[in-house]
Amino acid sequence: MPRGDKSAYSDKQKRQAEHIEESYEAKGISKNEAEARAWATVNKQSGGGEKNGSGTQKSDAAKSADRKDSVQRASATKHGHSPNTAAQTQNKND
Repeated sequence: MPRGDKSAYSDKQKRQAEHIEESYEAKGISKNEAEARAWATVNKQSGGGEKNGSGTQKSDAAKSADRKDSVQRASATKHGHSPNTAAQTQNKND
């Protein structure tokens, strides 16, 4: 699939992107920039194209938990703690 191909997106996602793009254009944003922002917004909201996806999408809670874990590991590394030690201190049942 070539870069920029929108065939993997559902009709709903395409409608959402079109609506968002029109909103940006109404605010005076150029057509190309409005289109780029619209698709970035759709990707952020839905996790990308839905038609050809394999498996299930991560839930919002799982994404949030992963981000939280990542932040904690990054913070531990920044403060001079080994990433391995930070990973061992995390609760695996979360």
